[in-house]
Formats: sequence, structure tokens, C-alpha cells
Amino acid sequence: MSKTSYVIGVDYGTDSVRSILVDASNGSIVQSAVHYYERWSKGLYCNPAINQYRQHPQDYIDGLSITIKACIKNLDKAIVENIVGLSIDTTGSTPIAVNQEGIPLSLTAKHAENPNAMFVLWKDHTAAAEAKEINEHAKKYTTNYLEFVGGIYSSEWYWAKLLHILRIDKTVEEDIYTWVEHCDWIPYLLTGEKQASKIKRGVCSAGHKALWAEKFGGYPPSTFFSELDPKLEKVVSSLSKETFSAAVSVGTITAQWAAELGIPVTTTIGVGAFDAHMGAVGGQIEPYYLSKVMGTSTCDILVAPTKEIEGKLIKGICGQVNGSVLPGMVGLEAGQSGFGDIYAWFKNILAWPLQNIVLNTKIGNGSMDETEVDALEEKILVQLNETANALPLNSNDPIALDWMNGRRTPDANQLLKGAIEGISLATSAPILYKSLVEATCFGAKAIVDRFIEEGIPIKGIIGLGGVAKKSPFIMQMMSDVMDMPIKIHKSEQTCALGAAMFAATAAGVYDKVEDAMKAMGQGFEITYQPNKERVNYYKERYLKYIEFGKFIEQKTN
Repeated sequence: MSKTSYVIGVDYGTDSVRSILVDASNGSIVQSAVHYYERWSKGLYCNPAINQYRQHPQDYIDGLSITIKACIKNLDKAIVENIVGLSIDTTGSTPIAVNQEGIPLSLTAKHAENPNAMFVLWKDHTAAAEAKEINEHAKKYTTNYLEFVGGIYSSEWYWAKLLHILRIDKTVEEDIYTWVEHCDWIPYLLTGEKQASKIKRGVCSAGHKALWAEKFGGYPPSTFFSELDPKLEKVVSSLSKETFSAAVSVGTITAQWAAELGIPVTTTIGVGAFDAHMGAVGGQIEPYYLSKVMGTSTCDILVAPTKEIEGKLIKGICGQVNGSVLPGMVGLEAGQSGFGDIYAWFKNILAWPLQNIVLNTKIGNGSMDETEVDALEEKILVQLNETANALPLNSNDPIALDWMNGRRTPDANQLLKGAIEGISLATSAPILYKSLVEATCFGAKAIVDRFIEEGIPIKGIIGLGGVAKKSPFIMQMMSDVMDMPIKIHKSEQTCALGAAMFAATAAGVYDKVEDAMKAMGQGFEITYQPNKERVNYYKERYLKYIEFGKFIEQKTN
């Protein structure tokens, strides 16, 4: 292996895209850059009131170009010339309708401003009715086509979203050729293929969200979909039965894209995957350690040797797929639909006067400007964490549910909403915030409990992402609630770093992803140990959370 080999990892998140340029010999980050999606930041094409969240493909294209150019700006020519690979991760399921050439419909004049022709973001829950219909439809068959996705199909996933779009938008139905995940489309774009039938679909996206399984020889039979709704037949016929590991190459970058980004025309482009799956690799996942990528939501990844899990089907999770994380191991996915989003929601509630009163009120010789107001907003969560951490343990504090954006696992139900009980006139903002943090930690424990109940041991937790890195208060509470250690990875960019590891493997720098992970991993910076004095307190609080959840779910249904 040449010590002068470099790779690029690109991490498409909910709000922004981040690219890093990495030394493939040791994983050190040479340069990094981030770009916030312009249209998304303005709230375009979204309607939170109906859980509609759409993103324009041009935001993704612009962000790719801007961040990679920034990464290689002012670098020595010798470094740029030795860039050998590029891989991407994305949120998911975040699919889009494309035409026969693989062009997203929203990049054509006819659909330029049509939200239904844009990427349907992971957190879009407009397809709740379609997901329910798929779950009922699956009961008609002797073969359980939902067995590898925990037995419940979610409105966050591929087929539910497709069916919803086809039913509400005749123009998309007429013009669509196929439905493609964001993580599969970007590599297709960069390698210049012009036939959408040749899109290389990753086993990660196909297995966890689109019902692809080795047992079925691919996707469920076409009759499963046509009997659900004939509108699905066109897309079903466009799908190849073959899927690919993120450790392999899609091809090399086109001359046009190489020139646009300023990288060698020999650069290998790897198969894409979802952010948490690559993030788990970037965070040096081990068998039976639950890797939690904690951001706006959480995505929890666990790997287990194929032989050890053979014959086990885990109920109520987001899929178990051979090779979706590491080749030769089964990847198990779970997660929470709301995590950091819940803290941000509460902050925004408290910040309402700042944005709507203070900005328009004269203070002293003039009004505060947006920069000053933003600085105050940033202090809200900091102060809430400090104050909540100092609060005494009180069994009568409010109990909250972390279902503000529905429940992903265990047992997906995106119709559920958040709730809080036990509020009194003595409830302060820090007390309420502490209850919300407890709810997210209890939601995390419910996932661990489900794995254990289903015969999958959990040896420990690996914490990744912004919340894990920035909030000792939340991480300590989670360790107390779980009654197990949580080790926090050093890297602040584990998803992008994982993508870089896959890029190095796809480019042939390493024979196996595990080799790349060992050489390029950054290690761990801290381990939170449970505070035994608090463990029993949280056990009692957790039981209240479970009972309150049952009540709310009963009323919701």
C-alpha cells in the first residue's frame, strides 16, 4: 500500500453534506468541508404539518461540488494526484423518481418545482396509509415477505413512499422509469451511466428498505406488488435482482466530473450505503456492540457473524441483511425517528420570543441583530444541559415519550406522536428538558431490550455523532438508563470516515473493509460508566415510560 494514497468520503446528512479528504494509510483527515443545503435551509418543498419533507437533487449536486473543491483547494499537487477513491453515504430511505436515463424528474423542466419529483427524505411520513396497507397486504401470503424487516413495513421506506407518490401525482406516474435511493443515485451520476436499468443498487438500501433478500432470490415476486397496486408494476420491472456491497466499485469517475471536482480521472467510485451503516464502520464497530449514530434521529447498527444468527428473525427492527455493514456478517438496524430533533424543538419553543419579539424591539440604542439573537439561542441548550444535570432525582418529575416524529423501533408506527404527563405549575424549563432527555434515553433502552429479548446479546454501546460528542449530560444519563458502558469514538465525522474506508477498499488499497477499519480507525476518547446510584431510579422511571407509552399507543390506534 502506498502511503501517498488518499480517498474522499462524502456524508450526506439531513441538513448538510460533508466531505473529507483522508490519508488512506492511517485515516488522518487532511481537509474537510461542509455545505448546508440552500433550498432545504429555506424550508422549500416541505410541509411539516403533514410530515412532508422533500429535498431538491440540485442541493445534493451543488454540495458535492462545493465541498470537494474546498477539500482540495491549496493542496500539494502530489496529494491531489494520488486521490484513488471516493465513496458516499446518505440518509435513507430517501428515494426519488428518475427517467429512463436516470435523471431525477425534478431536474427536468416539467417537474422543476414539483415536490413529488424530488427526493422524499427519510423523515417524510406522508406514506403512513400506504405503509399500513403494505402490512395488511403481506398477511395474505404464505411467505412472509416482511420477515427480514422486523415484520412491520414503515412509512419511512422505499415502497410505501413510491406507492404514495404514484397515487397522488399522475404526472410523476407517467414519467417515472424507476425509483432510486439517494445513496445509489450519486455513484451512478459520478460514473456517467446513461441507462437507469444499470444503476448498481447497494445491498444496504435494497435489503433494509426495499424488501430485497437472498431467500427470495431478490425482491418479492412481481405479483406481490401488482396485487397491492398495478401502479407499481412499471418500477418493479425496472429492478435488477442483483445488489452490491459497498466494498466494491461502481466504476471510475467521468472525465467531466473529474474536471468539475478537480480530482483524477482514475478515481474509483464505490457503491453507496446509508449513513449509519458506513458510520458504524467509521466508528470501528465490533460484533454485538450497538453502534448508535446520534443526530437529529438515531440509527442503531449491530453486526453479528452470519452463522451465529442463522435462523433468528428479530421482530420490530429495521432489517437484518447479510453484508449490509460488513461482508460476511449480518447487519441489524434499529433507531429512533426523533432524537436531537426533540432537543432542537424544545429550544425553538423557548427561543420563540427571541426571534419574534426581541429582533423587532428596540434595546438601548437599537434592536439586536440576527447574529446576537443566534448567539443567545446557542446558549439555550448549553444552559439547559448544565441546569438539568444539577437537578435532584425526583420520581414525580414529568414523563415524556420520544415519539415526536413517530416511532421507528421497536415496532414501527409513524402515526404515534410525542406526549408528556405529570406537568404542574412547579415544572420549569430545565425539568421539562430533563424529561425529554430521559425519553430519548428510554427509547434507546427499549431498542436494546428488544434485541436482548430476541436472543441477541448487547456487549456495550458505541456512541457516534454530534450528540454523543457534545453532550456529556445526555451520554451519562443514557449509560445510567442502559446500565452499561458507552464508549465515544474520537472522530467527529465517523460517517464520512466510514465512507472513506469503503472508498479505500473499493479502490484496492485494502483487500477487506476490516483491514481499512483497523488501519484508518481513530479509536475512542472516553467511556461513560453507569452510575450505580442512579440505575435503580431510572429503572423505575423507565417502567413509567413503558406504561405511559402503552396508554398513548392505545389511544392513537
